[in-house]
Amino acid sequence: MSETVKDTVIRIIAEQAVLDVSDVTPESTLDDLGIDSLGLVECIFAIEEAFDIQVPFNANEPTESDFDISSVAAIIRAVEGLVAEQPA
Repeated sequence: MSETVKDTVIRIIAEQAVLDVSDVTPESTLDDLGIDSLGLVECIFAIEEAFDIQVPFNANEPTESDFDISSVAAIIRAVEGLVAEQPA
């Protein structure tokens, strides 16, 4: 059985935070997980590679981005939206 978008995003975030997947919940924020700006950029790169998408993200001004990073759930929703926009 293949991973869902949710499972893959959580796995990527857990790997970046050096945490067990079970420690990453949809309600978690990146701050909660100890992910700094460099870790966030690494997460974005890994997500782009895993899903073959381009994340519209400004690493210098994350609050100015259309890509919501306020929580793990928000990141999952944003990635699901980008994946759904991909041509079949």
